Amino acid sequence: MPDNLLKGKLGIITGALDENSIAWKTALKAKEQGARFVLTNAPIAMRMGAINDLAKECDTIVIPADATSTEDIEKLYAEAKEYLGGNFDFLLHSIGMSPNIRKGRSYGDLNYDWAMKSYDVSAISFHKMMQVAEKQDVMNEWGSIVGLSYIAAQKVFPFYTDMADAKALLESIARGYGYRFGKLKKVRVNTISQSPTKTTAGTGIGGFDSFYNFAEALSPLGNASAEACAEYIVTMFSDYTRLVTMQNLFHDGGYSFTGISEDIMEKFKDL
Repeated sequence: MPDNLLKGKLGIITGALDENSIAWKTALKAKEQGARFVLTNAPIAMRMGAINDLAKECDTIVIPADATSTEDIEKLYAEAKEYLGGNFDFLLHSIGMSPNIRKGRSYGDLNYDWAMKSYDVSAISFHKMMQVAEKQDVMNEWGSIVGLSYIAAQKVFPFYTDMADAKALLESIARGYGYRFGKLKKVRVNTISQSPTKTTAGTGIGGFDSFYNFAEALSPLGNASAEACAEYIVTMFSDYTRLVTMQNLFHDGGYSFTGISEDIMEKFKDL
């Protein structure tokens, strides 16, 4: 990757939990490419992870914020702007959570209060981050906002239950706000649909290992790693992608457009 793709750019990276998370690796890549940014996560997630260690490595600070609270987001933006000394060139939304999945509730037996929590945390928070950014006018022209999605927003993955609905909502919000922010300030908004990835959140989904291996066998390039996704996110933050907006971008080694592979056929030929 070329050097200094993000030199002089300022931003906010949400959702870094531990060294396996995409947001964590994105922070390291953004720092490597010359960006300055603040880190943020919900207070409860901060207690579970090691985000303060990442902050030291990236020469920055952590500002606790609950992304479902507009008041917290307002405070986050004000403190981040003061610390960084200017408006933002990029925002990363790397936030997702499903109590129904955590507690083993099937799609036909959802707890609807928990489902609403899934939608609020995993998708509506994306809208809240952009609405507050618009109202506070904290995004620079030609800035970039990225959310992390998954192919279950388009295709059925039974184990993904209400998170599939949340991701579909996330992608719709990216299109709706991508149009609005594009007209207002040339800010682009996209989602990245990543391969199954061995993050703390990903491995917590039932049947993850089997599906990870299936996707690896189906994808012509194999599964995309968290580090490779971080590199892709950095390019989306850079000026090289200034005219890409309102897109859901598949970063999955070709999985999303592969119907069948020789490896998969081989496993079934004698059945």
